[in-house]
Amino acid sequence: MNDPTSLAHSTVFKRNSGIDLASYCMSEKLDGIRAIWTGGKLYFRSGREIKVPAAWTTGFPNQSMEGELYIGRGKFNDVGSTVRKLEPVLSEWERVKFVLFDLPDEPGSFEERHAKLQQLSTMSPQLSVIQTTDTPATEAELLSMLSALMKKGGEGYMLHKRDAPYVVGRSTNTLKLKGKLDTEGVVFAHVAGKGKHEGRLGAVMVRMKNGVEFKLGTGFTDAVRENPPPIGCKVTFEYRELTPSGKPRFASFVRIREAE
Repeated sequence: MNDPTSLAHSTVFKRNSGIDLASYCMSEKLDGIRAIWTGGKLYFRSGREIKVPAAWTTGFPNQSMEGELYIGRGKFNDVGSTVRKLEPVLSEWERVKFVLFDLPDEPGSFEERHAKLQQLSTMSPQLSVIQTTDTPATEAELLSMLSALMKKGGEGYMLHKRDAPYVVGRSTNTLKLKGKLDTEGVVFAHVAGKGKHEGRLGAVMVRMKNGVEFKLGTGFTDAVRENPPPIGCKVTFEYRELTPSGKPRFASFVRIREAE
């Protein structure tokens, strides 16, 4: 692989779309950092090289592999702080697994490529391969499984079209199904917009029930940015999970909570 940014990208799973679930298998969406091994170096999907201890990649095959740098559920901050260091620390990297999920340069269907990954993952103790299972028969069962996974700290599922080749760019060959949590907070300040939002709302400062304060800047329609939620009102927002300090990750505004 000459260009580590030439990758396949998933499409968000659309509920009630009538998709043929039997044509897909599925895996847990890992809460890590996507990376590409080109046969000699490791890269972020942006194309920036990841500085890795040489001992950590001992035994890696001389071919392109795509996967997730992963420590475990709820450990996103840990893996991020480890892999972004310009001076890598081997003792920290030893906690990180490169969980393989595709082979960009390999022909054949996803299931054929996944079988090849099973073989490649035995070449180093730092390699493993994403585990796949059959999708349930109905969307209702799938959403029930998603709910159960979320309660265990999981992020969501990836659905892989069984017979699909590797296609660079966005396609329905891989579907992303995520669940979100929601809660409320009180607006205590407005942040002025910049760039395309200059002259209107950029974000609101929100105080949660646990006392944590954070800036909420996504999810607003143009109408809301022109007429911001008033200071003192409650707003509902969605988020993926709480950080160790109690702040919501990937928070997005949903609505103003009407007074009861």
